[in-house]
Amino acid sequence: MAYYLGVDVGTSGVKALLVDAEGSVVASAVEAHPSYTPRPLWSEQEPEDWWTATVASVRKAVGAAGAGGKQVAGIGLSGQMHGLVVLDRGGRVLRRAILWNDQRTSGECAEITATVGARRLIALACNPALTGFTAPKILWLRKNEPAIYEKARHFLLPKDYVRFRMTGEYATDVSDASGTLLLDVAKRRWSGELLTALKIDGSLLPKTYESVEITGRLSRKAADELGLKAGTPVVGGGGDQAAGGIGAGVVRAGIVSVSLGTSGVVFAHSDEVRTDPRGRLHTFCHAVPGKWHVMGVSLCSGGSLQWFRNALCGEERAVAERTGQDSYDLISLAASRAPAGCEGLMFLPYLTGERTPHADPFARGAFIGITPRTTRAHMARAVFEGVAFSLLDSLDIIRSLNVPAGEIRLVGGGARGAFWRQVLADVFNADIFSLRASEGPAFGAAILAATATGRFGSVEEACSATVKTSWKDGPNPERAGLYAKLHPIWKGLYRSLKEDFTALAGAIE
Repeated sequence: MAYYLGVDVGTSGVKALLVDAEGSVVASAVEAHPSYTPRPLWSEQEPEDWWTATVASVRKAVGAAGAGGKQVAGIGLSGQMHGLVVLDRGGRVLRRAILWNDQRTSGECAEITATVGARRLIALACNPALTGFTAPKILWLRKNEPAIYEKARHFLLPKDYVRFRMTGEYATDVSDASGTLLLDVAKRRWSGELLTALKIDGSLLPKTYESVEITGRLSRKAADELGLKAGTPVVGGGGDQAAGGIGAGVVRAGIVSVSLGTSGVVFAHSDEVRTDPRGRLHTFCHAVPGKWHVMGVSLCSGGSLQWFRNALCGEERAVAERTGQDSYDLISLAASRAPAGCEGLMFLPYLTGERTPHADPFARGAFIGITPRTTRAHMARAVFEGVAFSLLDSLDIIRSLNVPAGEIRLVGGGARGAFWRQVLADVFNADIFSLRASEGPAFGAAILAATATGRFGSVEEACSATVKTSWKDGPNPERAGLYAKLHPIWKGLYRSLKEDFTALAGAIE
């Protein structure tokens, strides 16, 4: 029997997933890898850790499936976007990778905007200059680590470093390349105009492919490490959000996915290039050839709940350790006992800055409206509601661009929580559909591998055959009405605090 392997190089770990010829998940495994924060606002990882985790997770998944490595007919890759991997002439890593959530490049973003022009930048790259993107990282490297920049011969994105280790090829796909700020997104190729304006040598960038093209084949050395067959095709794959969109079946107009991981993403398919003139949304090439997607990103969605658990929920963590329950389930139970609206308590989930709609690296998290009646249950519910409000910001902008958003599908870790699903249904005032199997970007990468190697005739055909919804959560009219009144108040809090966030960051720096 043929199997298809999806490998997702995530922020906290690498996930390997096997699907069979029908698209059913056979086995999966996750191997964690560390992150580093050498200075405030910085975020880095070691590319070698990704490879080590890839080898371990692939071997575990193949072993759990009881499959032989020769049965894997194709490999698809997905991964965290925007990260900068710097290699020398021999393919050796010159420094730790700078990640998507690194915020050191605000000066470089201003430089790019001034050099290219804000309107021209959106016309070409379909996005404004943001600290998470790759181009500002390249400029930062040139300015602050010139010796390393001089030795650099290849710039890669995280998943594409794993591709390089697998195949020896320097390649990427257009969905992931869209997040570099160096791609002409409408034309689906590197932008000579942007490269010239920013004085970046185009030879440093990898060759671009569509997500269902074969980019190389597994080398003998990599095959031996992974326990697979040499010569196995490795396909373009996609950035984690595009691959996740495939995994959620967001491959035709009208379907929107809401992903709740460390970050939160509202993702919509588009048959044509649609951009927000104010640059609040991202417009990227989709993993569906010839299609695009728009998305809004809240940088710290699940991350806000994780912080709340780690910082303020020692009691729940202790109970979970003692009883074997999930600490997040205990927090959700407590939150469900607080009233909707939390008696005026609100939470801004901007712990690591924000992207949509504010594009502000200096934004910070905040509880506002604390009174003597405020309990930890109120605070827990406020975190859920604040994250939901931040995602609604993105959904509202998508709708304002006349991008159809008729069916909302929830994916990611948050999809497993009944309470969070209900909060989202109430805040969105819309039905929320959950997937029968929510395996995320790794599943999408496996489906891309199956399509590229001929199992399915198209990505749309593959998703129709493999992606199914399971249950639906509808809004409560009373709570939905309350949240409709609270959301504009919540939005106004950021406007009131924006200058203070910037001043505070300057004072601390």
